[in-house]
Amino acid sequence: MMEQNGKFPFPPPFDEAVRRHEGELMRYLMRATRDREDALDVFQEMWLRAYRAWPTLASAAGLRPWLYRIATNLCLNRTRDRMRRARVIAENPPASDPWAAAVNGLNEGVIHLRDTIAALPRNQREAFVMRKFGGLDYDEIAAALDCSSESARASVYQALKKLRAAAGS
Repeated sequence: MMEQNGKFPFPPPFDEAVRRHEGELMRYLMRATRDREDALDVFQEMWLRAYRAWPTLASAAGLRPWLYRIATNLCLNRTRDRMRRARVIAENPPASDPWAAAVNGLNEGVIHLRDTIAALPRNQREAFVMRKFGGLDYDEIAAALDCSSESARASVYQALKKLRAAAGS
């Protein structure tokens, strides 16, 4: 039953939200982190934070973008922490693995695309991944990235333009 202000008195049941969104959010995190273990860590932390903040969720209409925003913020935090740790330069970098080189040669196109996506500016990369791999509409992307729908649409467009240009080169 809705209140007079148009908001739900309680968010939907938490376990229902988990069932409804866990698959797509895990796929998003796998693409965003590019590492299964990192994605699992972020996935657990995301649901823990969502559970803690669940009573503050005022409407079911904003649930999906809200969850993506939590996931995106956690990915950004993880990347920032890794960059801080990466500033320490190893004296003896590990020797390259010949098997890895062979596998890389076979998957060169996929790796080039992944690297090109990773090199996109943050907003373009996140909007592109949410749109193309998460299936979010532009309003949901805008809510998740705290920008306008037009800005979300422009970010996806610019990302696609850069990916096409990189594929042609």
